[in-house]
Amino acid sequence: MCFDIDSDPPIPIISGAAVTHRDLVLAAEDGGLPAAFEAIGGGRVGVVVLPDVRGLYRFYEELALRLAEHGHDAVVIDYFCRTAGTGKRGEDFDYMPEVRQTTYEGVRLDTAAAVAHLRASDRERPVVTLGFCFGGSNSWHQAANGHGLAGAIGFYGHPNRPGFPQGSPAVMARIAEIECPILALQGGDDPGIPVEESDAFRRALTEAGIRNEVVVYEGAPHSFFDRKQADYAAECADAWERVLAFLAEVASPGAS
Repeated sequence: MCFDIDSDPPIPIISGAAVTHRDLVLAAEDGGLPAAFEAIGGGRVGVVVLPDVRGLYRFYEELALRLAEHGHDAVVIDYFCRTAGTGKRGEDFDYMPEVRQTTYEGVRLDTAAAVAHLRASDRERPVVTLGFCFGGSNSWHQAANGHGLAGAIGFYGHPNRPGFPQGSPAVMARIAEIECPILALQGGDDPGIPVEESDAFRRALTEAGIRNEVVVYEGAPHSFFDRKQADYAAECADAWERVLAFLAEVASPGAS
């Protein structure tokens, strides 16, 4: 997993922000009913949040609220409705058996349902995916899955790991299919994702003419974006500013 169950996003709360939130259930095209959490900030950009291997839990609900406080509507999806049912789960939820059964197509369908929800009243609305770890690489995959995204952001996703989830090629194998800008925020001391993989991802995107920013934070571990990671507070702050800048660019009429 990426974060402890009691971890928090390292983002200041904006007191008094006009934000509403709710639990909801989305409807995927295959009949799947993924649980989701929505935070509404009333802005132009919609954000689909793809969690780490634990699926939907408190860290990502808090992240959605922070996004909404900055004026973005955010929907966090869960991955496990087809194997574990729909609904909230306790802290003792055994997620790894569900992760092993999660499929590439299921993640695509659930993302499509979230995108459709965010575009329910505006079919031209810019929507961005934002993912972490398992969700990081899956965020980049969605950029090649025909959702018409305005951008795809991934924290410590692996760009060259096939089969995670089931049936998934490596992101690097799909560079030619990517249809939007990419932001990657990687730890330089992540044993699971060598810096060379992130460097190769940057080169491949650039050579394909895809607007991208692949940032590797020297010495930062996997899951550095966590309030508990006090030694990496500066890296967390920088990463968050890059996320906000990316979303602001997407929201502007001249964004490509």
